[in-house]
Amino acid sequence: MALMPRLRQLLRRPRSSSRVGTRRPTDTRRYGDEVHEDALRAMLQNDPNDERAFTALAELVRRRATEPPNAEDPLTAAADEPESQQAADLAVWSLAEELAGHPRAWRPLLELGRLSVADDPEGALRRFSTASERDESGQALATSLQVLRDAGLPVDALGLGIGHWRVREQTPEVGRHLVMAAIEADRVFEAKQHLEALDSHPDTAAVARIRPELVAAVEAAETAGSPT
Repeated sequence: MALMPRLRQLLRRPRSSSRVGTRRPTDTRRYGDEVHEDALRAMLQNDPNDERAFTALAELVRRRATEPPNAEDPLTAAADEPESQQAADLAVWSLAEELAGHPRAWRPLLELGRLSVADDPEGALRRFSTASERDESGQALATSLQVLRDAGLPVDALGLGIGHWRVREQTPEVGRHLVMAAIEADRVFEAKQHLEALDSHPDTAAVARIRPELVAAVEAAETAGSPT
């Protein structure tokens, strides 16, 4: 079965907040994994946006999903690479969906958005929007814009960013992605507006570090768009 139909099946499952952070039983888990997973889940239950804990737990479930049913049986064939990747993505999707049930969680929503942006951009945008609303720092918004830009969706990135960016309160990285998304969408005038908005950010040192790159990008876009 293709990835998105499998993901939609997971989305239709009834949720229960009591499952958040709870280890799921499996016959293939090794003892060392049990201890490690319980520790990571305890960390994520306390802070669902702990990047190191989430990355480590996601890697653990990815590895487990791609292991043969009986790792000790030499006759057990490993899955083909596409099937293995799909199994790993489904495992991480299930984990992220579970952790996203936490009312403060935004990092798991970013992972759900990343996994679904190619086949379900509208669903990904909803997840990115919720993540951006939950994270006051703007880190979730900046990451969402990066994913959308990488997916070739600069117009969607602009819509999301304009709707959520609080210039004086959030990381200047949001402004950087908005400038670049506007250029990628052939909206040079809008890119210049976002660049000007960055000048009102209180972290002048951070803005100074990224401004030369953005000014050069805007000037290059203007030159490219000028009649010859």
